[in-house]
Amino acid sequence: MIYLNLLFSFFQIGLLSFGGGYAALPLIEQELIHNQGWITNQQFIDVLTLSEMTPGPIAINAATFSGNQIAGVLGGVVATVGVTLPSVIIVQLLAYFYFKYKNIEIVQGIIQGLRPAVVALIASAGLTIFLTAMFGQSDLPVDLSTLNYVSIIFFALGVFLMRKFKASPIHVIILTGILGGIVYSII
Repeated sequence: MIYLNLLFSFFQIGLLSFGGGYAALPLIEQELIHNQGWITNQQFIDVLTLSEMTPGPIAINAATFSGNQIAGVLGGVVATVGVTLPSVIIVQLLAYFYFKYKNIEIVQGIIQGLRPAVVALIASAGLTIFLTAMFGQSDLPVDLSTLNYVSIIFFALGVFLMRKFKASPIHVIILTGILGGIVYSII
């Protein structure tokens, strides 16, 4: 029964996550933590960290890692199929209709109208990740006494290296991972 629930949950996520993998993150969070209670906020952040570090789309990686954590290897496979199946179906249908009707003004209006909503979904996911990493909670208002100063330093270091020196995100991930291992083994 857990496999059917995983398939259905991730099918819904895949069906409603317009705008790519990052837009799916709030949906994954809502479904896995709040609706189903399968994982905790901290486990979700761990899933996101692993999903971001591994090659491939973040939503598919998150589905695979989450499904694996919830129901083992078969759970990972089922969750991955569930999150990708709607895209396969929808992309085939949209490609057909888009190329047939792309010059119609209403089609262009729909695409323009979806852009700000997608940005809002991505910003919401980013804020959740930021708050959990920096304060250990995902909701506002934050408790400043729970501010993780090491996370703030690593965040600032990562932004500085990527903006000032155009450092590769891969190098920043490796560097902060090594530094995190050192710092947190000392603390």
